[in-house]
Amino acid sequence: MSKIKQLKDISYEGKRVYLRVDYNVVENGKVIDEFRIAQSIPTIKLLLSKKCSIILASHNGRPEGKINHKLSLRPVAQVLANLLKTKVGFVDDCVGEDVSEESHALKPGEILLLENLRFHEAEEKNNSLFAKSMANLAEVYVDDAFANAHRAHASMVGVPKYLPHAAGILMEEEYSTLNNLLQMPKRPFLAVVGGAKISSKIEVLKSLIKKADTIFIGGAMANTFLQAQGFEIGKSVTEKDYIGVAREIMKIAKDNKVDLILPKDLVVSKKIAKGASKKTLLVDNLQRGDIALDIGKETMRDLIPVVNSAKTIFWNGTLGYAELSDYAWSSKDLAHLMSLRKNKADTIIGGGDTTAFIEKLGMHSRFTFVSTGGGASLELLSGKKLPGIEALKD
Repeated sequence: MSKIKQLKDISYEGKRVYLRVDYNVVENGKVIDEFRIAQSIPTIKLLLSKKCSIILASHNGRPEGKINHKLSLRPVAQVLANLLKTKVGFVDDCVGEDVSEESHALKPGEILLLENLRFHEAEEKNNSLFAKSMANLAEVYVDDAFANAHRAHASMVGVPKYLPHAAGILMEEEYSTLNNLLQMPKRPFLAVVGGAKISSKIEVLKSLIKKADTIFIGGAMANTFLQAQGFEIGKSVTEKDYIGVAREIMKIAKDNKVDLILPKDLVVSKKIAKGASKKTLLVDNLQRGDIALDIGKETMRDLIPVVNSAKTIFWNGTLGYAELSDYAWSSKDLAHLMSLRKNKADTIIGGGDTTAFIEKLGMHSRFTFVSTGGGASLELLSGKKLPGIEALKD
């Protein structure tokens, strides 16, 4: 495993640190999820203990290079201050004379949060002048924004060109945990992959097939696999253009002697609505008007011994239409099954919607590791090089 620079590899004590974090948690002017903010606390506390002053930088949402007050990071400053029990300053831009003055005036132990980086289109375009102006705010660059590591943006790959740089605690933990998952998992290794689309997870499935002993497919993407086997899936979400890909993945699994498990029963309804009439059917009994919205109890019962015997369990993607509580039961069951294995197996939650689901359940502490990265996690597990990671290697 090619190593990324860690804080112990550079001199940062008593310096102004540009800390790239992922506070992509504000919608309509409100913080909707404190998990990612809380995950940055260990690195911030370490820097404060070394008498650093900290300049926090993050993106939020997709403002497309324009100021959008609903996507301002200002609400994060108060949440962070509450978590740290110390004052957190805020400045309403991320570059410019005022930002420079406030950054350079910081004393050891003081924290300044910059405004949303994506209010400038230069961030996503990785503009070198924009990157240099941000680098001029500090003396050291630390990246703790793993969830954005697959983006070649100015704050991720541009700024570290101009400053001594290293990974923060979270970045290092994310990178090493997910790398170890592929390089040396404890066996048996069970991968559970759900979510809506096979198209977004082709490469990670092919990668996991080479590493896992068992793969369980859930979520709407299971419909495409079932369709590839000739089952009627009614009005269920499916990707007809990827039926051939599903067959290819099943063949690769068979050739690699990997047990690929699909649902044997599904919870179906005629419409997607809270409280709508639903029933559980075996997969060969679905009718044309049925919409598959969750995994059935029989399938989950069969999964229990597989989970209980695994020494490594990786889960990405909810198993049903978990946005509605009526169809979140299989995902809740899996979460509880995995949580019971915490001291007997490595239990890893693979970011994105799955992390949000676990956080909503209040269960994030009951797993070995909960990733903050959705797309970044999948790309790393697919074997791709992430720009934000590569920028920390030289």
